[in-house]
Amino acid sequence: MEILTSLGRTMGFSFAAGLNLYATVAILGLTSRYGWVALPPQYQVFDNNWIIGAALVLYVIEFIADKIPWLDSAWDAVHSVIRPAGGALIAVATLGEKAPATEAVVALLGGALAASTHFSKSGTRVLANASPEPFSNWALSIAEDLFVVGLGALALKYPAAAAVVVLVCLALIAALTVWIARAVRRRFLRPSAPNV
Repeated sequence: MEILTSLGRTMGFSFAAGLNLYATVAILGLTSRYGWVALPPQYQVFDNNWIIGAALVLYVIEFIADKIPWLDSAWDAVHSVIRPAGGALIAVATLGEKAPATEAVVALLGGALAASTHFSKSGTRVLANASPEPFSNWALSIAEDLFVVGLGALALKYPAAAAVVVLVCLALIAALTVWIARAVRRRFLRPSAPNV
């Protein structure tokens, strides 16, 4: 049962990190600090004033940047390496001390989970930015933040349920990837009209 709990938390937090790394780290740090849920000792790595403070400040910056069309896409581009790396680091930290080979596999899986949500978010935002109104950006940003907080809470209290949510979301991402790629291609790679 302990393995399922650890796996569910690791999957949930790595997946959430791809959407909003800073909110995810803040949730982990604040939970560890205030003992909202009994966590294994390895989670104390997030219970550091500098880590919690930096995560909260960067979350506020991301919260604002995420609402501004095209600035959100630039922010996402900068985070194309940061979020997957953060997901990998979260996975390794929540695992605790294991054999190097196990840590490497877990880091790869955590990074892959974060990358899946990051690139899905980035692609969706490019499509939203192409629309003439700003409300779709705001709605997507708020929905993403609520999802990260909700998945974080679920991973803390009910890790097995968080793992199921992540697996369902991965299936949806896989199903929608082809559709998103085609939509982006149609939007930005339209054939130019012949000159008359």
